[in-house]
Amino acid sequence: MVTVKGVESGSYAAKAGILGGDTLVSVNGNEIVDVLDYRYYTTEKKLTLALIRGESAISVKINKKDEYDELGLEFETYLMDKQHSCKNGCIFCFIDQNPKGMRETIYFKDDDSRMSFFYGNYVTLTNLSDEEVERIIKMRISPVNISVHTTDPELRVKMMKNKNAGECLKYLKRFYDGGICMNCQIVLCKNVNDGKQLEKSLRELSEYFPYVQSIAVVPAGLTAHRKGLYELESFNSEDCSDVIKLIDSVGAENLEKHGCRLCYASDEWYINAGIPLPDEDYYEDYPQIENGVGMIRSMENEIDAEIKALVDEDFTLSERRNVSVVTGEAAYDFIKKSVEKLTKKWYNLNCNVYKAKNHFFGGGVTVAGLLTGSDLLRALEGKELGDTLFIPSVMLRHEGDKFLDDITLSELSQKLGTEIVPVSSDGAEFADKILGY
Repeated sequence: MVTVKGVESGSYAAKAGILGGDTLVSVNGNEIVDVLDYRYYTTEKKLTLALIRGESAISVKINKKDEYDELGLEFETYLMDKQHSCKNGCIFCFIDQNPKGMRETIYFKDDDSRMSFFYGNYVTLTNLSDEEVERIIKMRISPVNISVHTTDPELRVKMMKNKNAGECLKYLKRFYDGGICMNCQIVLCKNVNDGKQLEKSLRELSEYFPYVQSIAVVPAGLTAHRKGLYELESFNSEDCSDVIKLIDSVGAENLEKHGCRLCYASDEWYINAGIPLPDEDYYEDYPQIENGVGMIRSMENEIDAEIKALVDEDFTLSERRNVSVVTGEAAYDFIKKSVEKLTKKWYNLNCNVYKAKNHFFGGGVTVAGLLTGSDLLRALEGKELGDTLFIPSVMLRHEGDKFLDDITLSELSQKLGTEIVPVSSDGAEFADKILGY
């Protein structure tokens, strides 16, 4: 049962007489617990809704013109109940490595299969019951993004500090048998789940093809705030090279057997190893680009294509343009090289590229998305920023107005004395904004 918060004026629900405060019990006899039930059972033209108003049970009928039309009901939250939190104590958990004093939402650990379906979040499966797995299969909720880390049950228990972490690996087979597609993630920890354990995990997950669509291997992010946590080492450049070789070895076998690689190393491995990124064909439609797999290669290709398009249409800068860009240590060389491509084509463009070190999290954190307002202030104060400073939009929370350390975009703009414009990782947008196109 879910309480209706409001009803959209003129909607099917409003015309049927449903009111805010009513409790939705079922649709066509199917109990409604959350957004998955609601979305699944309301995709029919003829609906009978059972509700409770005060102490009275009521029933309304709705006939929709199209099965995918919205009813117009509004609920307290998008999920229609509380977001499921993580019950694990993973030895590499980034949230446990946050400094103290941040806003409360930063410390929330999400592990919700519904968020996986709607927003692409990764889940560990430890929060799922057999009934919930059956519901996913029945409703064809696909793909499910899964944080696997290892296919060895005992090691998974050790890594996730959850006695059920190994047992729930059986759900991979259940999803496979049920035809549910999966994208898998392995967060790699040195001397824990790497080497032979990584090879075992990659091979065993590859056996679930074609329903395992991709496997991304990313390094554990280690901050300077790991006091009292499991001791983990950073991967050196030689380690990173070995990880890439192992992943590529299994990927080559998959390519021959299945016609696709399935498993990929995230961009960080190549950057830290000093190895050039593979060509675009390697990434096979970029199935895990949001996980940092091929993001730089994709962005570079988009920038090159946009430069060609702008040259073909004779785009010019009539006046001198002075701007700047800031990014993290990991992407600095790539961003600097990309800006140089633009300045060579358009001589009126002056764009300074700055590298910001992450002092807030410290440790080996080098990605742009974890830089804070204080990091940028420290890196840019007194620098020549021009009329506009461009920053990666991933530095900001979903609302686009605040950094992880709660400094707002407007506050940083005022302190640095220049306009600040967020830019996405889309290469065409990056080139256009730098050029003011």
